[in-house]
Amino acid sequence: MTSIHFLHNGPENDQEEVSDTDRTTILFAHGSGAPMDTDFMNYFAEKLGRSGHYIIRFEFPFMAERRATGKKRPPDRAPKLLEFWQQVIDQHPQRPLYIMGKSLGGRMASMIADEMSVTGTICLGYPFHPPDKPENTRTAHLENTQTPCLIIQGTRDPFGKPDEVEHYDLSDKIRIYWSENGNHNLTPRKKSGRTDEQNWSEAIGSINEFINETNS
Repeated sequence: MTSIHFLHNGPENDQEEVSDTDRTTILFAHGSGAPMDTDFMNYFAEKLGRSGHYIIRFEFPFMAERRATGKKRPPDRAPKLLEFWQQVIDQHPQRPLYIMGKSLGGRMASMIADEMSVTGTICLGYPFHPPDKPENTRTAHLENTQTPCLIIQGTRDPFGKPDEVEHYDLSDKIRIYWSENGNHNLTPRKKSGRTDEQNWSEAIGSINEFINETNS
């Protein structure tokens, strides 16, 4: 089994001393281009941790190798990423358990959620299709997913805008929160009058609402 380095945010109590029903655990995966400790990842982990959730970040092997060697390499193919996600989930049997990811990490989480019987899935910037290739959709598995899923998407996200997503045949277990004027990082343009903090904070609110509803 691959050794995995985790970053933790949330309640300070040792996990084994707190019953499963007293805390929500969120496993949090990065995207294809940046590691687990970017400003974006730090913000969501820290804010959700302050909300009382136990946040556990990790890196896929391709990103861990980048960190170790300083050399960029492309993400592994989906089967290897899914196998690694499964390994991470297997190490965290506590429930309620949510699996969350930025872009690629969220897409892989959504693909394995039903199989792993997690409480819910949270996707930050879902890559519905490659930029400028709206015909190449990545939504087949989302049509029948049975795990509650929250997708937080910027209205300017080149991987899937509202006028595209509204035509997809998605499971009724999926809800989409649109981040006003946000790009793939939910970052708005300055001329919009909105800030990163505003969009990200509102996204945190939608996550907490989703967890409260699906965990009640």
